[in-house]
Amino acid sequence: MAGSTSEGTVQAGDVVDQLLRDWRRERPDLDAAPMAVVGRILHLASRLEARANEALKAAGLSYTDLDVLATLRRSGSPWRLTPTVLRRSVLLTSGAMTACLDRLEARGLLTRAPEVGDRRALAAMLTDRGRDLADRAIGLRFAEAGEAVAALSPRERDQLAGLLRKLGLGL
Repeated sequence: MAGSTSEGTVQAGDVVDQLLRDWRRERPDLDAAPMAVVGRILHLASRLEARANEALKAAGLSYTDLDVLATLRRSGSPWRLTPTVLRRSVLLTSGAMTACLDRLEARGLLTRAPEVGDRRALAAMLTDRGRDLADRAIGLRFAEAGEAVAALSPRERDQLAGLLRKLGLGL
């Protein structure tokens, strides 16, 4: 992807390359090198989430909805988790989790019932319909993810996954 400089000439690279050139010109005292990684991760995250949402339209789900359903589905039978456990997996705030669970429950994709041993907590449990939709949608999601990384060889994907894991654990 080419970027334009303030002088109007075009230079090769992506949006982050342009950001780095601009900051090196405007603030050469700053070490902009870490933004080569962080900026690309943030930019890619936004693009990847948009791609996932587009792919999931066929299933009538958003990325966040599938994240909740898939977390319940991969938890194993009886596909039941408390909102606290779900929140840890999908990184939603308490309010956003409640709204998502309300939305999924209204669609008949999950039910909520008091948790065994703690009647104050309402556990979410997939319905048969929710499990079937999660299975169909996760197939769409995995196919889209495969398309998203198609430019990388299997070895490059493994290397990148390892580096991203190391970065994440370092945070």
